[in-house]
Formats: sequence, C-alpha cells, structure tokens
Amino acid sequence: MNFKKRNFLITNSIVIVFVLLLSLFLNYYLTSLFGLNQNTFLFITITVLFFGLVLYLFLSKSIFEPLFKSDENLQKTVKETLHELNIPISTINLNTQMLEKKISDEKTLKRLNRIKKASNDLLKLYENMEYQIKKEIDKIDIVEFSLRNIINDSLEKFADIKRDIKIEVNLESDILLKSDINGFEKTIDNLLSNALKYNLEKEGIVKITLEETYLTFYNTGKEIDTKNLFIVFDKYFQENNSSDGFGLGLSMVKEFCDKNLITIKIEPSKQGNKFILNLKNIVSQK
Repeated sequence: MNFKKRNFLITNSIVIVFVLLLSLFLNYYLTSLFGLNQNTFLFITITVLFFGLVLYLFLSKSIFEPLFKSDENLQKTVKETLHELNIPISTINLNTQMLEKKISDEKTLKRLNRIKKASNDLLKLYENMEYQIKKEIDKIDIVEFSLRNIINDSLEKFADIKRDIKIEVNLESDILLKSDINGFEKTIDNLLSNALKYNLEKEGIVKITLEETYLTFYNTGKEIDTKNLFIVFDKYFQENNSSDGFGLGLSMVKEFCDKNLITIKIEPSKQGNKFILNLKNIVSQK
C-alpha cells in the first residue's frame, strides 16, 4: 500500500470515528433532554444524521483537499515535462532528417536511423509515464478511434519480430470504438505479442478476426491447459515457466477489459488458442 493511500484510509477512518462518536453523544444528549418517545426519537435521529453528514463533508473537504491538489500538481508537472521534452526530441528528428538528405554513406545513415529511433523510444517512455499517472488518478481521456487503425499500428510494431509467422487479418468492417485509446492499444499489443510468442517454431499462424462486436485473436501452438484457464490472467503467471517476460501481459489485458466492461474468454484447442473480446460496450453510438 502506497503512502498516499495509507494516509487517505487513516485520515478518513479518524474523521468517520470522530463524527460517529460526536453524533452518538449528541443523540444521547438530545434524547435525555427532550425525553424518548416515537415523535422525538424520529426528529432527533434525522437531525443528528443530517448534522453528522454536514460535519463529515466539512471536515473531509479541508483534510482531503491537499491530497487531491497533489494529484493536480503531479499531472501538471508531467504535462509540462512532456511539453519541454518534445522540443529537444523534435530538434533531434528535424536535424537527422536534414542530415539524411546530405549524407549518402550507408553506415552513417544507419547511425542516424538509430538516433531517430532512440529519440522516439524516449518520447514513448514519457508518454507511457503520463498515461500510467493519469490512470492512477482516474483522469483518462475517453476518445473515439478506429479499430482497424489500432490493429494496423500494432502489426507494424511487431513486424520485425514476427519471424516467419503468417498473420491473417479479417475484419468484416471497420468499427469506431469509444474508450481509453492508450489502454486499448496496450491490450491489442499484449494479445498480439502473446500470440506471436507462444506460436509454433515453424509455419505458425496468427488470425485476427472481427465478427459483429467479437474480436478474436487465434494462434497456432500449444493448447492452454484447461486447469490454467482460471489463473492464466493472474499477475506473474507463466504456463511454461519461461524466463522471457514477467507474466504481466495477460494480467494487464484482463485489468483493462474488466474496467471497460469488455468480456474476454479463452477457447483452447489442440491446434491452438483463441482469445475472444466482446467490444459491444465500447462501440461508439452514432
């Protein structure tokens, strides 16, 4: 439990106990003062409850405001840092593009490409940091986006590491989704990465299909043991105890799906495995 969460729980508990004790004392005092009968009991109880609620709201506002303010300051700092970071990265990219036009040496061009890639990777790391902070303080932007574009972007990311695995994409039609685009991108990336990682060594196949609102990732490979179907989404779980990765990918997928009301299920078979997402709850309604 982090420091802020522990302080919030402790402070909230103290405020609740204080208000409860004060309300009980006030209730006892008023009951003793006016006597106990059906009419006075109802009036006193409602009055004390209202007083306790107002007192709790008053105390909690003054106590919790610094906690909420710190979230706002943190978000502001991250945005300012990212804005400042864009300037040197843009400068690096602009200058490398200018140098590419003047340089014909193949080795030098490769070095320039590595510099461009490194600067873009750095920017992505900081963007990921901003997203994680926003997610922690529940300030995720909900936007409308194309499923096909997300799939294509993910395929492009893994083009260099897919080996000789054949990837087939069959989307009935493009659909617009309305959700946390960064979280959805990571979900698609993790599912595709998983499909490539646990595929056959030779002649492997990955199929991505969309039928109505059901998005399916199928990969050839070892069948997921039925006894592991209930724990495959657990954090750090790795069925084959592979040291490649930390077993966090599917856990992140499940967390995102649960938060965004996306049902996900697995259908294992002897030929491979299917991961099926029902996107009906995030389809954009026109």
